[in-house]
Amino acid sequence: MVENTNTAKDPKPTSERIQQLATRVLMGDIVLPEFQRPFVWKRKQILELLDSIRRNYPIGSMLVWESRQKLESKRTIADLKIADRSEEYPVNYLLDGQQRLSTVCGVLNWSPGDPKSVWNVAFDLRTQRFIHLDHVDNLPAHQIPMRRLSDAATYFKNLIPIEDETLNSRAELLFNRFKDYLVPLVTLGDMTIKDVGPVFERINSTGTRLTIFDLMRAATWSPNFDLGKTVSGIKQAIEPKKFDNFDDKTFLRALGAAGGSDFSAESIETLRNLKEEELAIAAENTRRAALHAADFLATEVGVPRAEALPYANQFAVLCEIFRLVPEPNATQLKDIVQWFWGSTLSNYFGGWNNGQMGSDARAVRKWAKDGSGGLNIVFVMPASNIWRAKAFRSNSAVSKMLGLMLSHSNPVDLLNGQKIDVDKSLAWANDKEYHHFFPQNYMNTKQPNADDPNLVGNIILLTSKSNIAIRDKAPSEYLGSLIKDQGRDVVVQRLASCLIPEAALDAALADDYAQFLAIRSEYLQKKGLELAGEAESARSNVDANEVDDSDDDTTE
Repeated sequence: MVENTNTAKDPKPTSERIQQLATRVLMGDIVLPEFQRPFVWKRKQILELLDSIRRNYPIGSMLVWESRQKLESKRTIADLKIADRSEEYPVNYLLDGQQRLSTVCGVLNWSPGDPKSVWNVAFDLRTQRFIHLDHVDNLPAHQIPMRRLSDAATYFKNLIPIEDETLNSRAELLFNRFKDYLVPLVTLGDMTIKDVGPVFERINSTGTRLTIFDLMRAATWSPNFDLGKTVSGIKQAIEPKKFDNFDDKTFLRALGAAGGSDFSAESIETLRNLKEEELAIAAENTRRAALHAADFLATEVGVPRAEALPYANQFAVLCEIFRLVPEPNATQLKDIVQWFWGSTLSNYFGGWNNGQMGSDARAVRKWAKDGSGGLNIVFVMPASNIWRAKAFRSNSAVSKMLGLMLSHSNPVDLLNGQKIDVDKSLAWANDKEYHHFFPQNYMNTKQPNADDPNLVGNIILLTSKSNIAIRDKAPSEYLGSLIKDQGRDVVVQRLASCLIPEAALDAALADDYAQFLAIRSEYLQKKGLELAGEAESARSNVDANEVDDSDDDTTE
């Protein structure tokens, strides 16, 4: 006798017409659970799906979960209101197929409103192509609005003016294809959210690939906890402080640590093992810590916004630091400041691996418990040539390090002594206040064989007006005129605020770019090491060419 292993929870594969599925959504029989992502398809993807249906190409299966559990669900789809359904009947939660079903619902049931809506789609019988329209009136007969397919009488009434038999045949085929197109539908039985989570996680449909954030939102979701809303709440709390632009994964790392693990992807996944109340506590602690971290960066380091932070993962670690020590004493505060500068100058987070993520979490907890002694995280500092070997660019950690160091020194404009707006400069939306001390045009025309003028060591903060005044002049020319007009002491003082020592000024007055770069690089290195609490002798001989100073998160 063969044992029957089928249960009510086993998947039930069926085939269903695409229009019927759309109707079931609008009637509230199929709903989108709140842990689903919003509609993200581009216009091109919408048209491609419609064309696949017209050609009878497969568009993949859809997955629903039939359950009597009352879960929070979206009340609209494709800008259409979903009807309420009696609580006495089970509901089918859509787990896979949202983008495809939203597209069909939207284009077939759109009520003319904004003519530029993504749902205002027509099929051109002559070109046999789907097109987005930007108007709803005075359409030629051969362009059929897709919304007419939901009403057969209206659809065929509007075909009467078309006398071409070929076009009529195409119109009839279009109608029948969308009426009869079958979609494979898999229905899961009434299982718990705990059982459904792993199924949802393994989905990799033809739509947008699920991220670890999507997976964890599904795996940890319950009627009382929504990871998406939790992270949004943390971002909303720190939005006034301008630190809400980090990727969701940054906050997942902080939550993983707050939940008792560390910052790695594997630790993020352990969030699923926490109870609802434990998740809620970790989330609230992370929210509070994020506020402290933002305040610390703005007041103690001079980082005014998320864009100015060299590495997003620095924020995740700071959240754990301030979760454990929300009000550090003077010694602890000094430890945190030096950790920040050390991790930036050493490019520590450029190669942050799982081992470091675990050891860093342990080091932070030991430091918090001991109360002092430093964070005990070893940084390997690069050689000073990093300042004259790396190009200046907005996503470079070394460039951001320079920007923050300049912010620390309260820079003034070289020509007029005006205080530089460092908040504006560190927004990194543009680089209008970052300019070349040896003007780029001068270097290209007068010293074409010299080192690249766009190196970090050649960059200062300068107002656009002063930059225009300098233009393509040799440093000896514009600095000589400035010294004659303002006096050498004034020029030396202004340059000091831009982290250019007097010896570098003398090299610039001789138009010696290589010497200027060498002197300033050594000076920047010394200042950076001082901020990191490192002695000059502690410097490593790691060559700049061996250091990847990108601020991209390369860890998984």
